[in-house]
Amino acid sequence: MGATKTDLFTKEQNEIAAMAKALAHPARIAILQYLVKKNACVCGDLVDELGLAQATTSQHLKELKTAGIIQGTIEGVSVCYCINPKVWKQYKELFNVFFKEVDLQQTCC
Repeated sequence: MGATKTDLFTKEQNEIAAMAKALAHPARIAILQYLVKKNACVCGDLVDELGLAQATTSQHLKELKTAGIIQGTIEGVSVCYCINPKVWKQYKELFNVFFKEVDLQQTCC
């Protein structure tokens, strides 16, 4: 979607699309699941956990951090990551509303 076309959609539609894009890779889902499971700041364990190269893991972390769903702090030479609770709550609320709006009691095909 071109940047000039986003004004055709509501703020909520644009927010849900941006959130979905941030989640749209299995490595990012795995990172989030790991961080949620740990429920603490994680430093350096992600490369071993995912089995991906450091550069690839870093790119996925960057995407999640840009979307705001994770936050990072620098501790010495490493960066520690955890879930950003405020943004996590926003994701949860927007997706819950989105999925509740659809009532699929009958099939169309």
